[in-house]
Amino acid sequence: MRAFVIDRYKAALHEASVPEPAVGERDVLVRVVAAGVNQLDEKLRTGEFRQILPYRFPLTLGHDVAGTVIRVGSKVDAFAPGDLVFARPRDGRIGAFAEAIAIDETDAALAPKSITAVEAASLPLVALTAWQALVERGDVQPGQKVLIHGGSGGVGTIAIQLAKHLGAHVATTVSAANADFVRELGADEVIDYRSQDFADVLQGYDLVLDSLGGENLEKSLRVLSPGGKAIGIVGPPDPAFARSAGLNPLLRVAVAGLSRKIRTLARKLGVSYEFLLMRASGDQLRRIAALVDQGVLRPVVGEVHGFTDVPRALARLESHRVRGKSVIAIDGGTAATDHTADSRTRGFSS
Repeated sequence: MRAFVIDRYKAALHEASVPEPAVGERDVLVRVVAAGVNQLDEKLRTGEFRQILPYRFPLTLGHDVAGTVIRVGSKVDAFAPGDLVFARPRDGRIGAFAEAIAIDETDAALAPKSITAVEAASLPLVALTAWQALVERGDVQPGQKVLIHGGSGGVGTIAIQLAKHLGAHVATTVSAANADFVRELGADEVIDYRSQDFADVLQGYDLVLDSLGGENLEKSLRVLSPGGKAIGIVGPPDPAFARSAGLNPLLRVAVAGLSRKIRTLARKLGVSYEFLLMRASGDQLRRIAALVDQGVLRPVVGEVHGFTDVPRALARLESHRVRGKSVIAIDGGTAATDHTADSRTRGFSS
C-alpha cells in the first residue's frame, strides 16, 4: 500500500510502498479517508523526541485518522467492518499517512455523525490534548479563569470551546486578524500578542494552557493566582512525565534538569507547572464525539490537501500559520483544496 515515510531522522518525507499492517486480536484495520497534520509529525521527523519516543525505520508518520473499519481482530467486540471511526493511534503505532492503518480498539471511537471525514480527522490529537489539559489535569470548574495561548491554532480552537463549555472565563492570545474568530468560538478576552503583553493585562487566572514554551511560559506563571497551574504542551518535560514514560534513570535526571528552572520559578510564585504529552484514549474520543454531535464543539479545518501533498502540508506548518488544522484527504492523490465541503471528502463512503 502507499504511505509517506522517513528512512532516518531529518530525512525527507517521501512516498513508498509498504506492507499492509498486521491486524492483532485487539486491532481494527481502518481504510484511511483523512488524516490530520500535526507539529508532532515534524518533531518526530527531525528527531526531537528520539529519546522519549524511539521508532524503527522506515517510519510512516501521521497521528490523526478518520476512516472505515475494513477488518477486526478476533477479540474485538466494540467495532465491526463498515464502522466509521476516528482515532489518535497510540505512540509506537502511528502511521495515518497511509492507505490503511491498524489501531488498537481502545484508541478508536465511532466518529461524530454530524461532521465530514476531513473534519473528524482534524480532531483526535488536538481534542484529546484539550480534554486532558482542561478536564483531566486542570479540573476546570464554572467561574474559573483560563488562559489559552495560540487560540486560533489546532489545540487552541478546541480548547477555547471546551473551556467555555466547562463554564470558564476564557482569555486567549492571537493576532488581531483572528480576534473576531476566537470570540466566535467563545473567548471572553482576546489579547493581540503583537501589540499587547498578556502579562501586563491579565491576572488572577486559575489555569494557563501554554503551547509556546520559553519566555511565554515563564510569563504565564505570573498571571496565575496562588495555587494556579500552567500546563505546557511543548515542554520542557517534567519528572512526572519521565516517570510515567518509563524512562531510564539517566534520562529521568536529564529531563528533570530541563524543567528545573521553570519548576523553581513556579514554586517561588506559589503556583505549579506540568508538562502534558497527550495519550491515546478511545473513551475520551467518545465523549468528544458526543459534544461535537451536540453542537458544543466544532472542528476548525484551515486547509485540505490531497494525498500526494503530504510533505508540502507538513512543511507548511513551519512557514504558514493555519487557522485550526491542516488535513490530508486520502482521495487518490487529487490536488489540494482550501475547503472541507468537497464532495470527494464528505462522509466515509468507499
